[in-house]
Amino acid sequence: MKKLILLFFVCLSSGVFAQKGSKEVIAYISDAMLEQEACWNRADLNGFMKHYWNSDSLRFIGKSGVNMGWKATLENYQQSYPNGSAMGKLKFSNLSVEFIDRETVFVIGSWLLERGGEYENLSGFYSLIWKKKNGKWVIVVDHSS
Repeated sequence: MKKLILLFFVCLSSGVFAQKGSKEVIAYISDAMLEQEACWNRADLNGFMKHYWNSDSLRFIGKSGVNMGWKATLENYQQSYPNGSAMGKLKFSNLSVEFIDRETVFVIGSWLLERGGEYENLSGFYSLIWKKKNGKWVIVVDHSS
């Protein structure tokens, strides 16, 4: 009986988190993505990468396949977007944000990159997995196409 009561309170507290804590986490992720847009739009790739998990286990999936690691992801961005003109102006639009569990959030959205001059505009979709690592919410998987 004690185990059943304990299980009930664990389930209840999880539901309370989903109601009370989820709004704050979603707001944090939304603000972080706005910060990423601002960093990108001033050609600050290091600032843009701040919300990615700085780990060799970070996964970025794009048209060229899977990149593993924070450094490899940054280097790929640097190679693909060598200057502010190539980077253009980025806009994210989150379409869906949902909790997988208390420390994992799945985000689906679209991105638009407006560029001028010799560069054409680009757009696509993304799915992100945000996870709480060492008390901080970070992107651990980014699948952008």
